[in-house]
Amino acid sequence: MQDINHFAVFAAALSTFLIGGLWYSPAMFYKAWVKANGFGEDIAKKGNTPMIFIVSFILSLVMAYNLAFFIAGPETTMGWAISAALLAGFGWAALSLAIVALFERRPASYILINGGYITVSFTVMGLILGLWR
Repeated sequence: MQDINHFAVFAAALSTFLIGGLWYSPAMFYKAWVKANGFGEDIAKKGNTPMIFIVSFILSLVMAYNLAFFIAGPETTMGWAISAALLAGFGWAALSLAIVALFERRPASYILINGGYITVSFTVMGLILGLWR
């Protein structure tokens, strides 16, 4: 088993959670995200919010571990950690979301907002994991 810095993984997962909080806030893309999804302004009142946050963090933790194992080799440099994370975030995750969104007939803003979040959060995870090896 490769050496994984579990504190770095936790910090990477936390970073995606924090970036998401800012990304989907009224200070950034909240209104455009609500519109792109066809939500009403009362979306924050629907569902079990604590459970959504808990499951989201657990999924972020799984993603961070996955990325940590992917870049754990001794030959990994900071540049490779960031590049691999960017490529995974954009090339796999965001583009997969885009394909689904196209078939769901979602607007381009939906793809750009959500795909942008995925790409940025993966890249920051790679930065954290690359720095804290």
